[in-house]
Amino acid sequence: MATHTAAHLARLALERVGVRTTFGIPGVHTTELYDELGSSDLITPMLVTSEFSGAFMAEATSRVGGSLGCLVVVPAAGLTHAASGIGEAFLDGIPLLVITGGTRTDLPYRYQLHEIDQLEVAKGFTKGAYRVTRHADVMPTIYEAARLARRGTPGPVLVELPVNLQLLTGEADDTLPFVPDPLPALPSAEALDAAAALLAASRKPALFVGWGARGARLVELAERLGAPVATTLQGLASFPHEHPLHAGFGFGRSAVPAARHAVGDHDCLLAIGTRFAEIATGSFGIEPPVNLIHVDIDGAVLGANYPAAVALQGDAAAVVDALLARLQAKPRDTAREARIAADKAVYASAFRAHLCPGRVNPARFFEALEAQTPADTLTCVDDGNHTFLAAELWPVRGGGDFISPTDFNAMGYAVPAAIAAKLAHPGREVQAIVGDGCVRMTGLELATASANGLGLVCYVFDDGELSQIAQAQAAPYNRKVCTVLPALNLEGLALATGAAFVAIGEDADLGAGIREARAWAAEGRPVLVQVRVDYGKATAFTAGAIQTNLARFPLGAKARILGRALWRKVTG
Repeated sequence: MATHTAAHLARLALERVGVRTTFGIPGVHTTELYDELGSSDLITPMLVTSEFSGAFMAEATSRVGGSLGCLVVVPAAGLTHAASGIGEAFLDGIPLLVITGGTRTDLPYRYQLHEIDQLEVAKGFTKGAYRVTRHADVMPTIYEAARLARRGTPGPVLVELPVNLQLLTGEADDTLPFVPDPLPALPSAEALDAAAALLAASRKPALFVGWGARGARLVELAERLGAPVATTLQGLASFPHEHPLHAGFGFGRSAVPAARHAVGDHDCLLAIGTRFAEIATGSFGIEPPVNLIHVDIDGAVLGANYPAAVALQGDAAAVVDALLARLQAKPRDTAREARIAADKAVYASAFRAHLCPGRVNPARFFEALEAQTPADTLTCVDDGNHTFLAAELWPVRGGGDFISPTDFNAMGYAVPAAIAAKLAHPGREVQAIVGDGCVRMTGLELATASANGLGLVCYVFDDGELSQIAQAQAAPYNRKVCTVLPALNLEGLALATGAAFVAIGEDADLGAGIREARAWAAEGRPVLVQVRVDYGKATAFTAGAIQTNLARFPLGAKARILGRALWRKVTG
């Protein structure tokens, strides 16, 4: 046994569980821990503008791979400021370590600074929360937190380190190695055989894949089955969009036409790493899947929203490998592939043809962006109308990546997420696509990008409204309450944060504007690009979700809503 401070023991533990960057703002309850992190050869402590942004950075670090995301914050305000990013990790299934300071436990006094019960506060949006009371427990607790964060459906875990333990020494074994959990077991051979038999007998199998399917041999599986592939929002990068079997985002009423036709016409659906949550199903606007084979690492997910003919609990990559070992190749259905390609072309053409005088057509923006950016570009989006435009119009090619807030659906995600992505992958191009409402929340974090020489591009879709909600208000209310934004000088924001500024006012500016932005980023400077976008054409997702929800209202409520909308339209 050796004698160390809890801060030193925490640093050793974080190094051994795979943390390479921490995000946060130091305070009186974490100064000793920050001093230790500053002495580490493996961990870089990153100062952020706010813990709100820092939590998104830590969460995004886990999403883009390379290391375990870690947030180091002061107790009370640090935790509550960071709650949105922690909640995003919780609902989206992203592993995250949250290390907080804690009030002194060696004093008899009440009403200490920052004195709240953090474990109670965190109970609703973490997988677990621990308060360390002895030096000997620091490393074992952080080890268990790291295992729990990655176990089953991943998520955030909190560890509180009281300030007196950080400052004072105590006995502990500092040689403890970190031992990760063993790989989860495969489903039974009988269940795998049953799934393979259903797939072999099907004439029109289809795949629906989410975040949990990332890393599985999906291309080989889809080709062997001749199955079209639709993805959830989180799973957009799980399957290369240039592949002829890629059908698109969603299925059911809110899906793009290619996915609605190709996957909707299935006689056996293999769903991998998806919970059939609200966004994934367009407000649950799908018919129950036929002969559903549901694969997920969390047994509670299986059959929760739609009955499964075969439920397979296990790691997606291992389950897909086991299915491939049991499946023979089906004949290639070129007619099905041709229909997918035609549906994609028609949908893109309809968007491209939408007239946007004095504004930027979203389809033409994404086409111009694709023409200039490499296939392995890492794209971060935020929460809003631009999210679904990107989901439907931006092709995530093989080698590329796409991350988005999804089930917690917090605004303000994209700018800090892009910073974390660039830190994790300095050799790749990183771009954020963010709404003008979202950039008001975390745009100041571009100062962090500037201070660290991070060359990334933030395309701000600027229309002067919180457009996703404004569109939802337009038909039933014929008025926009709290969704029209006050003017914001984006060039001034760029100047204030040290970012370069580029303006794209209409389609003719796209090629040169994107070229200039990428050139600035290549020099290690963040870039803020104002894109004067036109949101006049609704996405398939928005239109489908509105139809689904309206259809659920009883007849009297429908009549009231439609009557009010008509009356306001007539009377102005």
